[in-house]
Amino acid sequence: MKRTRSVLVLCAGLFLFAVEPAAAQNSINDQLIGDLNNVLLYAAIPITLLVQAILIYAVFKFRNNDEPRPTQENRRLEITWTVATAIVLLFVGLASYQVMADPFITHQYDDEPGPDDVEIEVVAFNYGWEFNYENEDISVGAEEPVIPTDTEVYFDVTADEEQNSYIHGFHVPDLGLKQDANPGQHHMVKTEVYNEGEYQGYCSKYCGVGHSNMYFTITAVDDGEYQDWVEEQQAENGDEEAAEEEEMMDEAAEEEEAAAEEEEAAEDAQAAEEEEAAGEEDEPGDEGEDGEDTGDE
Repeated sequence: MKRTRSVLVLCAGLFLFAVEPAAAQNSINDQLIGDLNNVLLYAAIPITLLVQAILIYAVFKFRNNDEPRPTQENRRLEITWTVATAIVLLFVGLASYQVMADPFITHQYDDEPGPDDVEIEVVAFNYGWEFNYENEDISVGAEEPVIPTDTEVYFDVTADEEQNSYIHGFHVPDLGLKQDANPGQHHMVKTEVYNEGEYQGYCSKYCGVGHSNMYFTITAVDDGEYQDWVEEQQAENGDEEAAEEEEMMDEAAEEEEAAAEEEEAAEDAQAAEEEEAAGEEDEPGDEGEDGEDTGDE
């Protein structure tokens, strides 16, 4: 009786776990993956309960059987569990295919960002991240990327080819994002974030001694705040570009002044050499003229 109660309590616990409300999903990727997990869980629970019930029944039914006999051939039973297994596998395959074929999970090559979408090139290097906003002409580091909510965001993931970077992995668990970052290769993954907040990301590959430094944080904000952030970044970049341009102009002016001074010094040196050479030519000629005058006398 106690064992029966324990089994019932266990079954009730599994049932309550299965029907427990799921937490709010942070992105469409997270929602698709979470829904698939729930579907497979709901399919696995009755199968698990059935198998456990048969096992418990067999244990109690034949616990005092001192002369056990092997199960006799039963074609009807064998056909039943073969067909049941095929149905379960077909169900799992179809459910998984529907999610895997979704463009938010598996990128389609003809899926290009629209004018209202955000495209970000994610460059991994040893050991860090760089986020380049393609249409906004913005580049930020690992702690600064910002994306808008309720907008499709495309991440073009790659690794620094010039540095001959190791293979890295772009992974944001709370958003359901994961993509390899290989040198010289570009892999696209897109998402649409529902909830504002900060989402921790990291490198999913063991890429070397600096692997522990490859963290980044993506901040999701509403569209208005995102536009303000873009304008602020562009203004900062404009100031930096103006400062760099002014510095380059100053350097160019200094180089021109130095070149002019060198040219003037070279001209002075050449003039001095010419005067010296002219003076050396005049001295032998004067002596010759003096000798001719003496001879005439």
